[in-house]
This record gives sequence, structure tokens and C-alpha cells, in this order.
Amino acid sequence: MKKIYRSFNAWIIFSMVLGIVVGYIFPKFGTDFKILADIFIKLIKIVIGPIIFITIVNGISGMGNMKQLGRIGGKAIIYFEIISTIALFFGLIAVNVFKPGVGTNQAVFHANNTAVDAVKSAGTTHHFSDFIMSIIPDSFVGAFTQGEMLPILFISILFGVALTSLGEKGKPIQIGLEKLSVVFFAILNMFIKFSPVAAFGAMAFTVGKFGLGSLLSLAKFTGILYLSMFLFVFLVFGAVARIYRFSLFHFIRHIKEELLLVFGIAASEPALPGLMDKLEKYGCSKSIVGLVVPSGYSFNMDGLCIYLAMGTMFIAQAYGVDLSLWQQLTLLGIMFLTSKGIAGVTGGAFIVLAGTVAAHPMIPVEGLALLFGIDRFIAGGRSVINVLGNGVAAVVIAKSEKQFTPEVNIIKYNNDHKKSS
Repeated sequence: MKKIYRSFNAWIIFSMVLGIVVGYIFPKFGTDFKILADIFIKLIKIVIGPIIFITIVNGISGMGNMKQLGRIGGKAIIYFEIISTIALFFGLIAVNVFKPGVGTNQAVFHANNTAVDAVKSAGTTHHFSDFIMSIIPDSFVGAFTQGEMLPILFISILFGVALTSLGEKGKPIQIGLEKLSVVFFAILNMFIKFSPVAAFGAMAFTVGKFGLGSLLSLAKFTGILYLSMFLFVFLVFGAVARIYRFSLFHFIRHIKEELLLVFGIAASEPALPGLMDKLEKYGCSKSIVGLVVPSGYSFNMDGLCIYLAMGTMFIAQAYGVDLSLWQQLTLLGIMFLTSKGIAGVTGGAFIVLAGTVAAHPMIPVEGLALLFGIDRFIAGGRSVINVLGNGVAAVVIAKSEKQFTPEVNIIKYNNDHKKSS
């Protein structure tokens, strides 16, 4: 089995490198391969909604009582907000220390102004009231057809709470959903085999469309952003891991396939089902995983928070805008609200950045063009931090609730997968 996984990892890495080479040598030809990544993401979205729904419903009903559900949900939200806030401050400190935007020559940057204008327009319309309304779907089925995370979370929690209130009458439904989840995970495994091809297509398109020059022209910002995310992982997540007594390195190795996948296609959603599966094997209870991870995809996006703080300040520095400490803290408050609930939205991170910049009159909105060209290059790293952060959150909540039993869960996980295969 280990040889298969190693081969799978090698294929993803090889596909990414090959995509970069093809996109660089044959740029026009490389952009045509975008369809491979688009097909893969659409395939994954077929099963994401049902898997999230079934997992959350089974997680809530498996807890047995509303008091436990409220305690775990409240604990998860508090954890999410603390870590997200730390990520925002981390990005703000990094951009103030390294000052990547100082001395930037805006004339060397080229971006698709029409596309930037469209994203700016979307960003200015992304208000907090829109976020609240987006939680409630137009219908039960509409929650799944919209392809967004929050409506599915809303419907799943309602269904799970109602099912729990039925007691024994709801047991047959719960058992049926557990059996149905095996089918959806089997479909998912079929789609995952296509991921190296998707990674090739994504990289070929990115390099072919924007070129390596767009990355090199902003190499300082890109390098500092990746350095900041690296330090955040090993300082913040490392400290959390030490407090809750688990090895961060071991955990990263455990979910390395999911991390490679999201880095290659620059989207975190396709890794969600596999991450939940791996967390259960790692030792977290099904109930904890089912509630914490899908919620974290909307409320605990640490990579996005670091990017927002650094991106807005980079634009300010590039245009020579000197923001006071109070103005920067005000920006963090705006980011704290705008970063919620954007999971599943195409180009969501850049839309949030646009909304944040538009909400602060001192930062030139035109500066978005500086980051537009390289957004695809940094989206992979941003997605890795998001996925890793939600995995760590699940382990933390499971351990704090004494629902972390690695030995028992590994045996159960292996038995379940033998039956399904």
C-alpha cells in the first residue's frame, strides 16, 4: 500500500513539473489544458455536497445529545476565531518586517484589466449581509445545487439536530446514511485517480497564461508570503501540536496526499472528503470530524488570512501609502469579517482581497492588478495552509473532548475499508 501511495505522490509531482515545462515552452498550447483541472474539480463537486451532508448528520446524531453538540460546536468556533486572528496578525507582522511592496515599480506589471475590473466589482458587492443571506438556501435541494459550503452546512445541521431529536425512530435513517456514505467515498476514490492529470492541466494553464515572468516580477512578495506561511505552520501549528501532545511532522506525513493534491490544483475543496477519511484513521472520532472539518472550511481559513493581511499591505506599500497602526488594525477587523464563508467560490480569495481593499479608501483599488497575475501561483500554498489548519483543528477538538483514540480508530478504519473493497 505504501508503494502505491508513494507512486501516487510521485505522479502528482511529476505531472506538476511537466505542466510547468509544457506551459513555459508552449504557452498557447498549455492554456488549453485548463479543461483538465476544471473537469476534475467539477467531478469532485459531484460528491462533496452529499459527503459533507452525510458526515455532518452522522456526526451530530452520533453525539446523542444537544448539550454535547453545543459544547463541541462552541469550542470549535472559539478555536477557529483565535487561530484565524493569529494568522491575520502573523501576516501583518511579516509584511511590516520584510516590506515586500517598498520600491515596487508598477510599470513592469501586466494584468488582464477586464478580469481585474470584474473581480473588483464582485469584491465591492461582498458585504456582511450577503454573507448572512448566503447561509440560507432557496430550497433543501438548492443547498446542493448551488455548490457552496455554507448552505450545505446549514441544511446538514438542521437535519442532524432533527434526526437526533427523533431518538430510536431516527436510527434506521442514520444507519442508511452510513451505508450510503460508503458508496460516495467509492465514487470519490475513482475521481482521485484522475488528480495527477488535473495537476498537469492546472500548472500548464497557469504558466502558459501568465508566464514565469509574472512570478519572477513579484518574486519578493511571493517568497516572503511562502516563508510566512512556512513559519506560521511550524511556529503556530507547532505550538498547538506541542500543547495537545501530537507530532506535527507525523500528522503532515499522514495527510501528505491531500496536501500535494491541493497544492497542485490550487483548490482546497477536492481534498475535503479525503481529509475527513484520513482524520478518522488518525484517531479522531467520526462525530468530531464530521462537525469540525466542514465548518472549518468556511470559518478557519488560515492561509487566506495570511494572504489578505500581506496582500492589502503590499498594495499600500507599493503605492507609498503609509498606514498608521490604528488603520492597520481597522483593516484586520475588515478582514476578520470578509474572510468568512468564501469556500467553494471560484476565485474566492481574490474576491475577498478586492472587497477588503475596496472597503479601505486609502488603499488604491487599482493595486489589485499587481497581485492578479500571480494569484494562481500562490493559491496552492494558501490552500495547503487552509487544509492543514482544519486538520489540526479536528485533532485539537478531538483531544480536548477525549475522543481521540488512534489505535481503536485505525483498526476500525481498516476493517471498514476491507468491507467496502
